Amino acid sequence: MTHLEPGMPAPEFTLPDQDGASVSLADLRGRKAIVYFYPEAMTVACKQQACDFRDRLPDLSSHGYAVVGISRDPVEKLARARDLDGITFPLLSDEDLAVHRAWGTFGEKNSYGRIVEGVRRSTFVLDEEGVITHAFYNTKAKGHLEMLDKRLGFSG
Repeated sequence: MTHLEPGMPAPEFTLPDQDGASVSLADLRGRKAIVYFYPEAMTVACKQQACDFRDRLPDLSSHGYAVVGISRDPVEKLARARDLDGITFPLLSDEDLAVHRAWGTFGEKNSYGRIVEGVRRSTFVLDEEGVITHAFYNTKAKGHLEMLDKRLGFSG
């Protein structure tokens, strides 16, 4: 399984957002970016994580960060999640899991003591050139933004 590390260039992607518009990694060049992968929109943990990013977006933006969430959900479900939760950043659809696999966020994981295939909740921080500065695999939704803030220092 692919495992991305700081210093590596982030794998390129072009995916549809919640409105069906194409968003590419290249679109984020010139800004720092947080790209996070989550298992399924509109589940409790994923909703909490998306809302935490939404609520902290002003802090993140003021420190030059763009935020993008990626899941295997279809565009229509992402649009519903955006509308229900007032998400103000792009949610991208990777239904065929090609981008998940390229970033090492789909594969074997431990789920309540069982080894299963699935999405590994993960977050990557990129510099303005698209190089990974931080890679966090198998993160928890709860407390995720606090952990990122400690590492990146974006609150204030």
